[in-house]
Amino acid sequence: MRLSVEVIPRSHDALEEQLAQVAGLEAVDTVNVPDIHRFDLRSWEVCGAIAKQGARVVPHLRAIDVNPKTELPFLAALDAAGVDEVLVVSGDAPADMSRPVFDTTAEGLVERIKRERPGTKVYVALDPYRQDFASELAYLRRKFDAGADGVFTQPFFDIRLAEVWGELLDGLQAPVFWGATSVTSDRSARYWTRRNRAILPAAFEPTLAHSRGFAASLLAFARERGDHVYFMPIRVDIDAYLAGIV
Repeated sequence: MRLSVEVIPRSHDALEEQLAQVAGLEAVDTVNVPDIHRFDLRSWEVCGAIAKQGARVVPHLRAIDVNPKTELPFLAALDAAGVDEVLVVSGDAPADMSRPVFDTTAEGLVERIKRERPGTKVYVALDPYRQDFASELAYLRRKFDAGADGVFTQPFFDIRLAEVWGELLDGLQAPVFWGATSVTSDRSARYWTRRNRAILPAAFEPTLAHSRGFAASLLAFARERGDHVYFMPIRVDIDAYLAGIV
């Protein structure tokens, strides 16, 4: 079983602080890194620093940012850091269209990475909230037809929903990283329900204690299935969120 913690590359100093906390969690062997354009550092640019800490690293790659007519911008950095795993996401277009975006799809980027960098393990995203079950599963299968090797889910908030998706994913026979995150305010809860259309159970509470309890439950669920987990700490100290759980 693998455990990953998501870190945000706001700056080199902020990254080092997060990695120091991750290093204190002995069960965590992987770090996954989203690519967020409001920060200067790209996900693949920090892979070397993370790899030096001894962790396996999975950078997120946004398909919508990839120009199909130019070289893949991240290959040299992945080679230099010895990274052999990536997570391909579709990516959201900027609200003000301040930077160029392209028609590259997640399936297209998966296929291109597999062609131009053989041996790379490519994960793709599962979002249980953006559309109905059948449509999301069909979309996921198209990404696997393109060459995907495994799945990272959006954070779950209800084990019952995870159990349903677990049954659906069994047919893929692929590694799955189940996601959990910290929601510690009403504002954060509204973000997940309104922006991401997440489903929160009746017993949900926007507190650190509830987030820790769910993280422990999801960990037990994934362990029983022989799957993996990644944790997304948001506006909380990594130690405060995960100490005593992993």
